[in-house]
Amino acid sequence: MTDEQILGFWKIAETNPDRLAVVDPDYNEITYGELADRVNQLSNGLLSLGLKKGDQVTTVLPNCIEQLMVGLAIFQCGFYITTVNWHLSGPEISYIAKNSETKVLIADEGFAEEVKKVLEADDSDEEHADFEIPNLYSKGKIDGFKSLDELLEGQSTERPDELHTGSFMFYTSGTTGRPRGVRRGLPEAHPDESAGASGGLFFLLGIMPHDDNVHITQAPLYHTAVNVWTTTSLHMGHSVVLMDRWTPEGALERIDKYKVTQSHMVPTMFHRLLALPKEEKVKYDVSSLRRMIHAAAPCPVETKQKMLDWWGNCIWEYYAATEGGGTYVSAEDWRKYPGTVGVPWPGSTVIVVDEEGNELPPGESGTIYMKTAMSGADFEYYKDDEKTNVARLRDMFTVGDVGYFNKDGYLFLNDRSNDMIISGGVNIYPAEIEGALHQCDLIEDVAVFGVPDPDKGEAIKAVVQTPKGVAHGDETSGQIMEFIREKVGKQKWPHSIDFIDELPRDPNGKLYKRRLRDPYWADQERKI
Repeated sequence: MTDEQILGFWKIAETNPDRLAVVDPDYNEITYGELADRVNQLSNGLLSLGLKKGDQVTTVLPNCIEQLMVGLAIFQCGFYITTVNWHLSGPEISYIAKNSETKVLIADEGFAEEVKKVLEADDSDEEHADFEIPNLYSKGKIDGFKSLDELLEGQSTERPDELHTGSFMFYTSGTTGRPRGVRRGLPEAHPDESAGASGGLFFLLGIMPHDDNVHITQAPLYHTAVNVWTTTSLHMGHSVVLMDRWTPEGALERIDKYKVTQSHMVPTMFHRLLALPKEEKVKYDVSSLRRMIHAAAPCPVETKQKMLDWWGNCIWEYYAATEGGGTYVSAEDWRKYPGTVGVPWPGSTVIVVDEEGNELPPGESGTIYMKTAMSGADFEYYKDDEKTNVARLRDMFTVGDVGYFNKDGYLFLNDRSNDMIISGGVNIYPAEIEGALHQCDLIEDVAVFGVPDPDKGEAIKAVVQTPKGVAHGDETSGQIMEFIREKVGKQKWPHSIDFIDELPRDPNGKLYKRRLRDPYWADQERKI
């Protein structure tokens, strides 16, 4: 077997230790061999604390080499890891850390103010109100935490004697109620075997091992796909370039500098890249790009067409969720069926059903259910049997998305079922309106949702973030309405437009629409 056929992080580090593994956000570089030594030290440090197979480790870290170290250590020690969204409040972080029965919490000093609240009593989760996390470590200084360096100090750079494949336990975003961990059983395979087999979706999307591939991590590693794609890149012999606070200029600069070939992106990044002045775009060479994969949210047709015009057919798309997936589509197929999220992965099942669970014919919209290849719906929402069962239909699962298949078997998304607006008895999908409004030069970002209306039941509200220099007010509203009237049918026109300085999004582009929508419905409840 040649070096170029070897898969799995540790095997690659052994045969090619001088290969560049990671470039951190400050442009510091570490090789495969150096990273493997540090991962092994951390692995031995965690085991010295008495952790056993199946135990939980939780992190609150930015995009950094240490975050990858922890993930790789968990992968070979047979633990679970939860990477927490560092935008959460202290009580929210505490809930996840205690609900998952964390044995080791590792956090960055930049998040110290909120992270320290895990030391406080919290009765929001009665089952774990008195749970105390036994081991607290920090990158930098946090009062009450030991330095992460202490966990590595004096530890061997050799791999532990007993190895087991670990896994992620990501917590869902919690659009209703508390977030829940998505947990699967640990694989029985050796970590090297699991690592070597981890590239299934990569292969499907045409991303090959080695081959001078360079992955750029543009979104926070606390997201499921972002973390999985970054780690899988290392298992396939690719170099990884980390960004922490994403900017379109920073992304283009790194793509040019490191000859990036692939990434995992979201449509919000496309919007912000396209908004750059032409002279800024042409400064950077993007000809190295091979597979720029996007997912996580519907992408407006016009936006994707503009990106294809700029970057060419390197843009692929897939549809899936933390719980599994899914479908995929190449640029060429997307051009044939603009707006599609593609066809099911080989071996996977994706269906559209009505409210009774009956499968619908092409062209009719309903709830989307999926069954991941080989594993079906083999996850549970940690300690929440009710939510687990509600999300199931036979051996398939749903995350509440609504869509339809066309006659050729390509899936199209309408929206999330809980985002749908029913106005005057008509189902309105906000994503379509948002996609149209995103093409307006007067709009930098936008959210559309339903608000109470005594006549229609719900009225269509658009909340708009404008570019700098664009005034908020009736004149701009009128111009926006003039624009949208040419783009969508009358039933989809916003009934009102509000302006906001900045929409509540996380760095991965996820819109917290409830923060915008809930106050309108709270006012309605007070009136009732």
